[in-house]
Amino acid sequence: MSGNGRVNPEEIAGRLEDAWRDRRPIPPLSESLGLDSAETAYAIQTAWSRMRLAGGERVLGHKIGLTSQAMRDQLSVHEPDYGQLWESRFYPAKDGTVTVPAGVFVQPRVESELAFLLGAPLEGTGITRDQVVAATEAVAVSIEIIDSRITDWRIRLVDTVADNASYGAFTLGPWDPELVTADLRTLGMIVTRNGGTEVEAVGHAVLGDPYLAVAWLANKLNGLGTAVKAGDIVLSGSLGKAIPAAHGDTFTVETYGQPALTAIFG
Repeated sequence: MSGNGRVNPEEIAGRLEDAWRDRRPIPPLSESLGLDSAETAYAIQTAWSRMRLAGGERVLGHKIGLTSQAMRDQLSVHEPDYGQLWESRFYPAKDGTVTVPAGVFVQPRVESELAFLLGAPLEGTGITRDQVVAATEAVAVSIEIIDSRITDWRIRLVDTVADNASYGAFTLGPWDPELVTADLRTLGMIVTRNGGTEVEAVGHAVLGDPYLAVAWLANKLNGLGTAVKAGDIVLSGSLGKAIPAAHGDTFTVETYGQPALTAIFG
């Protein structure tokens, strides 16, 4: 049964905002409302972002999720999803290290990613990998903190989409123009938590090529009448598994040829 016809996107967005603010998760929308339409879930995401923008929020760009085949298989979907990067949860690193306030999250997990800084818009249909490369000004290592306002991460696709693709926060290493022309498919990352290795992954894990993930996003947004703009930051998706995080944890991402990036949950 579908409850989509009875769903009020603004009302559900208000529930998600309350959960974001109060750190109190809500039951899965797929269960409590019978939500099963990705279109309705994106309408909820849009309503929530619009609500936050009205309160002074700013969007820095986009994040792509579900870029690994394993995660798509788990949620029985055939393509990634996307959300928006809200500036209020961007924590700039200083000398490669940032302390993030653990108390603002509900049930955080850490992912290692690549971030793309667009120097030109990606407009039109059939955006290709080469067009993304040409439009990219620089690439950086990123730590994304994903978080869920849904109880116990008990999510289906519609739950994470409505929840702004489980956005929590992010930080960045230095932007490197030379990485634009590197073969990101073979770029390796090692993630440690409190000194112990948790993830060893390569860029190929992101749709076969992180640039293809950005091209997917551009084509998806263009089909909806919007676009990736010049100046946008795009997180292309996790290179490895998401790691649960708690107060006191220290995560470090190491990538060949780049300075280490460390996030401390303080």
